[in-house]
Amino acid sequence: MPQPTFWEQVADLPHSLRYVQVGPWRTRVLEVGDGDQTVVLLNGTGGHIEAYTHNIRALASRFRVIGYDYPGHGWTTLATEPMEIPVYEDHLEGLLDALGIGQAHLVGESLGGWIAIKFAQHRPQRVKSLVLCAPGGQMASSSAMAKTRSVSDKAVEDPTFDNVKARLQVVIHDKELITDELVEIRRAIYSQPGFLQSMRSITVLQDPDTRFRNRVTPDDYAALPVPTLLVWTDHEPSGGADVAQRLADAIPDGELLVIANAAHWPQWENPGLFNQRALDFLTRRS
Repeated sequence: MPQPTFWEQVADLPHSLRYVQVGPWRTRVLEVGDGDQTVVLLNGTGGHIEAYTHNIRALASRFRVIGYDYPGHGWTTLATEPMEIPVYEDHLEGLLDALGIGQAHLVGESLGGWIAIKFAQHRPQRVKSLVLCAPGGQMASSSAMAKTRSVSDKAVEDPTFDNVKARLQVVIHDKELITDELVEIRRAIYSQPGFLQSMRSITVLQDPDTRFRNRVTPDDYAALPVPTLLVWTDHEPSGGADVAQRLADAIPDGELLVIANAAHWPQWENPGLFNQRALDFLTRRS
């Protein structure tokens, strides 16, 4: 059965898609729903708002949902200088200020989880809870980082349908779940003039030295000051369920969900289970 498209998911809901100036960044922002509390969606490296296509509708049933493209990502101002985690943290704070959001729940996937962890540590007064979906930031082998960087560069240098789909296969275990819509959206983004330079600015976090100074450690999980749902998968590249359990146990107020037959996009690969557990968690923590 074909999966619903992005616009099918939001078309009949109150929503807006606009640009908000945050410092030097003209930032693409989606707002859906009108709940009393706000959930902010943070995507992965090289990603964009549409990574949460299958989650927005469910979350908006109870919350005001904000999705946005980071600096250098999607249709936000592209990057020309190295993008390290503090840049993303500052931008998120500026976005919350611009939208008049004092405190929010953060749902972060991959790079988004990495940003959310650091943001919650450094600005705990702005965060109500965290949902971390296969969060990034752990140290990885140089060969693994080089492989990911190579696939990303190829998809941007020559954004054919097959090359972009191959990039998405790095994060999605079952290639049948990669919709044509998702590929075409990413092709349009990657085809923008200047996006190759932006991608290289983004992927500096895959350089071992840069990654090390921005890294997330078990101590960072132990220092999380807010309730946290850690979402892992059985094909997560950074480690198995034992790693997930160890990290979840370190979180002072943590819960764990492991999704089967998934890799690095659990919110996309099993949206039914993810949405059910995320909504339950967020509602209880509200």
